[in-house]
Amino acid sequence: MIDHEEVVAAAGRIAGKVVRTPVIHSDAISRLTGADVWLKLDTLQVTGAFKERGAANRMALLTPQERAAGVVAMSAGNHAQAVARHASLLGTRAVIVMPAFTPATKITRTEKWGAEVVLHGASLAEAAAHARAYAEEQGLVFIHPYDDDAIIAGQGTLALELIEDVPGLDTLAVPVGGGGLLAGSAIAAQGAGRPIELFGVEVESYAAMAQELAGSPVDVGGATIAEGIAVQDIGRKPLEIVRKFVKRVLIVPEQAIENAVALLAEEAKVVAEGAGAAGLAALLTYSELFQGRRVGVPICGANIDNDS
Repeated sequence: MIDHEEVVAAAGRIAGKVVRTPVIHSDAISRLTGADVWLKLDTLQVTGAFKERGAANRMALLTPQERAAGVVAMSAGNHAQAVARHASLLGTRAVIVMPAFTPATKITRTEKWGAEVVLHGASLAEAAAHARAYAEEQGLVFIHPYDDDAIIAGQGTLALELIEDVPGLDTLAVPVGGGGLLAGSAIAAQGAGRPIELFGVEVESYAAMAQELAGSPVDVGGATIAEGIAVQDIGRKPLEIVRKFVKRVLIVPEQAIENAVALLAEEAKVVAEGAGAAGLAALLTYSELFQGRRVGVPICGANIDNDS
């Protein structure tokens, strides 16, 4: 399990390669939810999402031989673009395996960074299996979107910045797909010098983390506006960290995420995709848990798809 020092090291490693994004206080959303709400705008990363952080950290740790060989990743979009961008900056070949359901907008954005896109499978799990086989066949380095220590440490830099920028922050509401951001945020919070409670947030049709924590069989699937967190197989490394450090994983309905996207646009003038607005959806759905708290909410994806 990684520790706080590894998140701090990742912050130093990625400085200048990703944006240190602003944190804004939303008076309107605070009044609506009864919490003191601070929005971390990772929508302003170059590729529109926090995935830049993990990709930059993982790519920085490649050996010269690995850089020369190239990398392969699987993703429905945001990790794909992040790996593609940072591979491009290093002059490294990148192959991205994307599930067949991936929106065309995200495919195009990934290809614009020079990556080779391969569409395969009806799920992230099928895409991952194909990507691993491709890596073995081609001699490439497989970069997992969340089940990787360097990725987790990189994602944790978002919470590290948020904690530094908001004095007295006592709560984080973090979207959960594979669990990398939540796990990294939990590790970052361990060095805060004060108690910070973490809540993960999943959409109801893809509540794999909550099901795993409850010891229930994972039963997920279906269409969702939050396709960026529509994950069936959560990471084993994130799961271990979440079990130890996260208070609870909350499940929100589809409508709450739609409402959160609209609220961000209307009241904060922030554009977010469904997955990126899940944290705010939790504040709308479970307002009693957050009332009176100073809450940091990562707004962590801005890739709105024209074909969704």
